[in-house]
Amino acid sequence: MSRFAVTNTRIFTGTRVADASVVVVEDGTITAVGHRVPEGVETIDGGGGTLLPGLIDAHTHTDEDGLRTALRFGVTTELDMMSVPAEMDPLRKKVRTEFDLADVRTASWGLAHPDGHPHQLREGLGDPVWPTATVPAEAPAFVEGRLAEGADYIKIMVEDGAAFGTSLPVVPREVVAAVVEAAHERGVMAVVHTFSAAATRVAVEAGADGVTHLHYDEVISDELLNRMRDQGMFVITTLSITASNASDGAGPRLGADPRVAPRLDEAWRENLGREFGWGADLSKALRSVGLLHETGVDLLAGTDAAHLGALGVAHGASLHDELRLLEAGGLTPLEALTAATRTTADRFGLTDRGRIEPGATADLLLVHGDPTTRLSATLDTRAVWRRGHRLGRD
Repeated sequence: MSRFAVTNTRIFTGTRVADASVVVVEDGTITAVGHRVPEGVETIDGGGGTLLPGLIDAHTHTDEDGLRTALRFGVTTELDMMSVPAEMDPLRKKVRTEFDLADVRTASWGLAHPDGHPHQLREGLGDPVWPTATVPAEAPAFVEGRLAEGADYIKIMVEDGAAFGTSLPVVPREVVAAVVEAAHERGVMAVVHTFSAAATRVAVEAGADGVTHLHYDEVISDELLNRMRDQGMFVITTLSITASNASDGAGPRLGADPRVAPRLDEAWRENLGREFGWGADLSKALRSVGLLHETGVDLLAGTDAAHLGALGVAHGASLHDELRLLEAGGLTPLEALTAATRTTADRFGLTDRGRIEPGATADLLLVHGDPTTRLSATLDTRAVWRRGHRLGRD
């Protein structure tokens, strides 16, 4: 049996700072949170720092390199928002037994128009023909196909290309609604890609569970705010990619941070130092963050980190900057940390993580300082554990 206790530490549970200083782990599971170390248990001195649940990035497009990079930054789970099953299936098997990789959940193929986004970005990548639905009657078969591939949730693309400086055909509204309905009939969530307010409206009217981007073409309207709250929807913020699209300089600044650069290889450092610069308005997105939060719509921290070529973002590292941007939008440090832990875990049904409590999986991040009052301390990493396996030791 593997047993250890992290001692002398502040403990952020996923929602609050606990009245406790010791977390006990046995065989990859948290067994106690308190002030006492059981006899005979190995102790790891937290040095007066802070122990947090492993962070969860609610929007990525990942691979083995991405999961390995993410874990170095204390991101212990990534939610993949579209992938090729032939590549994702062996990777999911691998993360079950290899603990130098973050865990992953996936949407498998997303629903896209046969001539629409993201096909214009994937030319020459050798993709097989994507499964799709072009009329409502095809929606149940589309959902069944993704579930047969092991999808944990269903992803739908609503993208007219304006964010990319082009014009693209979109999935018809009635098909979006039919796929959402078919997903719900099978007991799984349906989430929608939305870079624009018009796309967000389509998602809301279709009854989607959430949107995978916070649109930035306009500040969110009162009508959308109220409908999203009343329908219990969530928003994955992806402010990191918005900052890249806005030429905000967030990626280059992050890449120059001495706490970041040594954990990235040269290619990822270069990728983080470049930006898309497509003219996004970050200030509108930040204003929407505050309004969504005030209205009571759940915000989930996600970055849209993908393979090399998604400029200005990097797996793991960019989630820490997403927290900074959430704070700039009006969240407190505690609220931003919750958006990257407990809220995301709860909304995606991951009841074994995103929290520090008895019975939870020992996905943990130990940092110097107190990120519950100074968010940038999340990058002052001391140790990372995934399912009780300490990165760099096991």
